[in-house]
Amino acid sequence: MSVYRPATLLRTAADRLTAAGLPSGMADARILLAHVLGVETTALATTSSVDPTAAEKFRVLVQRRASWEPVQHLTGVAYFRHEKLHVGPGVFIPRPETEGLVQLVIDWLADEGIADPVVVDLGAGSGAIACALARETDAVVHAIEASEDALVYARRNLPDSVDLRAGDWNDAFPDLDGAADVVVSNPPYVPTRLAARSTPLPRDVAGRDPDEALFAGPDGLSCVREIVPVAARLLRPGGLLAVEHDETHGASAPAVVRKDARFHQIDDHRDLTDRPRYLTARRITS
Repeated sequence: MSVYRPATLLRTAADRLTAAGLPSGMADARILLAHVLGVETTALATTSSVDPTAAEKFRVLVQRRASWEPVQHLTGVAYFRHEKLHVGPGVFIPRPETEGLVQLVIDWLADEGIADPVVVDLGAGSGAIACALARETDAVVHAIEASEDALVYARRNLPDSVDLRAGDWNDAFPDLDGAADVVVSNPPYVPTRLAARSTPLPRDVAGRDPDEALFAGPDGLSCVREIVPVAARLLRPGGLLAVEHDETHGASAPAVVRKDARFHQIDDHRDLTDRPRYLTARRITS
């Protein structure tokens, strides 16, 4: 039986993906081959051969990736902080930038020293934020998601300790009014004008992630405008609002919050690439 050398398969796949315009051909090829073989990517260095059946499966996945199908859809998983999450068509694929939002919340909770803090995640998606906070802190985590497609994945990903509910965040958790220590959200924030094909949205984002998880009105801020009054209702005095936003919203997203007199200490924070990415605000105490 013929066998294939991993290095040869990877080199051929990477060349094909790069020719298709993908920016990380070799990295994608390594992920896909490791997925087919059922190993971690680090194990590829000690893999001596690939049988024809696995090589054909790999070829098919590479062909699909060359058409810009997301790697996470091909493997069915996404990695977020310490979590391995189930994902697929119908749910937003968590991005590395959002790990910084989680870290902001973790650091704030540690600084505040709150025992068993109450955290509410608005728009849970795959459950990435809620899952990370539930496992990395002692918080009591509540999450809400409106999309039935996304809820399928969130239910698979979240530990039983998380209170996951289906519904619109505008009406979320009336039983927690004034009780939350943190309200956190990574809402849709792409301006709807970028839905046109001529815009710079990557081809593995546009038409792949659900539109309702991407677009938020003409300026990309409609969801932030909805979240602010919800957070004001849910947060106890002194509680924290933490929201991710587009890199072009470094001034405009905090400006939305400043219009609500129930918040102060409104700040914007940069991600690891030094781009404006997250806003935080405190619920006033009087």
